[in-house]
Amino acid sequence: MAQRDLRLLGAWFSPFVLRVQIALNLKGLDYEVVEETLNPKSELLLKSNPVHKKIPVFFHGDKVICESAIIVEYIDEVWSNNALSILPQNAYDRANARFWVSYIDDKWVASLKSVLLAGDDDEAKKSHFVEMEEALERMEEVFNKCSEGKTYFGGDTIGIVDIVFGSLWSWMRVIEEMNGRKVFDEAKNPSLAKWAETFSADAAVKGVLPETHKLVEYAESLKKRWAAAAAK
Repeated sequence: MAQRDLRLLGAWFSPFVLRVQIALNLKGLDYEVVEETLNPKSELLLKSNPVHKKIPVFFHGDKVICESAIIVEYIDEVWSNNALSILPQNAYDRANARFWVSYIDDKWVASLKSVLLAGDDDEAKKSHFVEMEEALERMEEVFNKCSEGKTYFGGDTIGIVDIVFGSLWSWMRVIEEMNGRKVFDEAKNPSLAKWAETFSADAAVKGVLPETHKLVEYAESLKKRWAAAAAK
């Protein structure tokens, strides 16, 4: 597959773009990443995703697909004969996986964003830290049940829940570093600790994971931008 046939419009710091990259890597596909600055948004982004005006946007020839979860499922369906399946083959298992993907985005993403938006207000962050810790404990339980003693949430290979949860792992480290507070406790979540190490080391993941210090710098710039906007 030539690079000109598969293009991904995204940004290096986006966990949602990372999800698509991991899926493409798992399928062994050759693709081109088109970096989007978002400030201002490019004409390509505005034209290709006029409804939400968000990344990622995936181009498959003349086809345009938006929203990370939809893109990942599209990749899994179109290249169903390439390597492993990202979503479970069984309908019930697939529905269950989608439930936990929704849970992660509803609970985990919202809490991470709320901590960043709270800025230097430590009191406002307290409840969000509690939510993240509770979500981690829940995901520890989910992993132990769904993995059935295997390496990943879906079994022996990386699946949709691994991709969605793993795409946010670097941002959790950013939150910890910026706030001087431990969120992930290896002693409380030993299964997740082992999972995270294995997931991060996989060839499909390792090459695209953003460096924590670069994400911290980006997050600090975001905070300044939000503070300036709020002061107007």
